[in-house]
Amino acid sequence: MHFNILPTATTPIYRQIVEQVHRLVASGQLVAGADLPSVRAVALQHAINPMTVSKAYSLLEAQGVLVRRRGVGMAVAAQSFGAGQGGDTMALLKPSLAQAAHIAHQLGIDPQAAIAAFELALNDAAAPIADGKS
Repeated sequence: MHFNILPTATTPIYRQIVEQVHRLVASGQLVAGADLPSVRAVALQHAINPMTVSKAYSLLEAQGVLVRRRGVGMAVAAQSFGAGQGGDTMALLKPSLAQAAHIAHQLGIDPQAAIAAFELALNDAAAPIADGKS
């Protein structure tokens, strides 16, 4: 498992981790019992403070998405929301789409051009998954 951390994004890094875990669980890519990488491993991989990762994991644990397994690490909780379990994956996408639509409107971009750009972005995002580079 690999997080897509953008240090220059306006969203704090811990929120990026939390949101990505929510999306992976909701889509069924992370199933109940699946292990998450250790705090130390994520911090080293992305050159970020381990406390940032710990904060994200603790928040996810408090939300009931993750469970702490003593001596083993964090895993997806058995009762966490997910695909086919009432998890509304579109609800997780709508805020990002609304923000993109607002930006497109501010830039005066034609709706059809914005949709074409979104489709291109979807294809670009799916390419690493298809190549096994996720």
